[in-house]
Amino acid sequence: MPHTSKFKFGQLGIHAFFWLFVIGSLLPFALIVMVSISGESSIEQHGYSLFPSEIRFTAYTFLFHDFSEIARAYGVTIICTVIGTLVSLLVTTLLAYPLSRTELPFRRSLSFYVFFTMLFSGGMVPWYMTFTNLLPMKNTLLAMIIPGMLLSAFNVLLMRSFFHNSIPDSVVESATMDGASEIQVFFRIIVPLSLPIMGTIGLFQTLSYWNDWYNCMLFIDDPKLYNIQYMMTKTLTNVQYLLMKSSSSAQAGDMLAKMPRETVRMALAVVGFAPLLIAYPFFQRFYVSGITNGAVKG
Repeated sequence: MPHTSKFKFGQLGIHAFFWLFVIGSLLPFALIVMVSISGESSIEQHGYSLFPSEIRFTAYTFLFHDFSEIARAYGVTIICTVIGTLVSLLVTTLLAYPLSRTELPFRRSLSFYVFFTMLFSGGMVPWYMTFTNLLPMKNTLLAMIIPGMLLSAFNVLLMRSFFHNSIPDSVVESATMDGASEIQVFFRIIVPLSLPIMGTIGLFQTLSYWNDWYNCMLFIDDPKLYNIQYMMTKTLTNVQYLLMKSSSSAQAGDMLAKMPRETVRMALAVVGFAPLLIAYPFFQRFYVSGITNGAVKG
């Protein structure tokens, strides 16, 4: 009985800790949402609060007054995220699978070369010149898909570990003996068995592409190609960006005076993270399974 009581007390402590951790993680999101639907005067008088004295949707009304810009930014973000994630999964899988096969010559050397890229890079200036001069990607969607995110050494090593530890060699050998080619083995056997790790890495890549604003800042000058995160970042640092279509300085000043600045900033943050917050539960089961299996050392 004493051991049982101690065990229950320990379990209760663990559950309490994680409940507090979850609540602490969700509080910033809840605060952002509540501030975004607060009145600007309430923010000025009482500051940020989880329980605003008045509920107003002025920030969202102002934000979606010209919905075309936000819709265009969402479209650019979705296109880059979907295409980038799918291509990244394909490239990562095609590199990780051969590295997991023991019969591959120089497998350890190639794996070290991949790992080396996690520690050192060629530098910012050569990297930028590669994608602007050597590969003219400036002001194209490719500039927000390829540089820096299409292939991650961490993802390659994670997937290689999954292949090595979770897919028995006997499965591949059996398919080869039945006359299957390497391509057939890969697409008909390896890929279906790799859905957990692909879901995990797909989530990593989705988050990377969705939250990226740095590549957009470096390579994109055309406002029509701004993604949602860069538009949000630019707005947060300069409220004048929202007024660039104003026809006169008097009109701009009038709009700036009426603009709910603090609540608009929070509303922009909600617009940026809400889609991922909604989509994450659907990827969670793949994420947990994939990260657990892929992290096992061989």
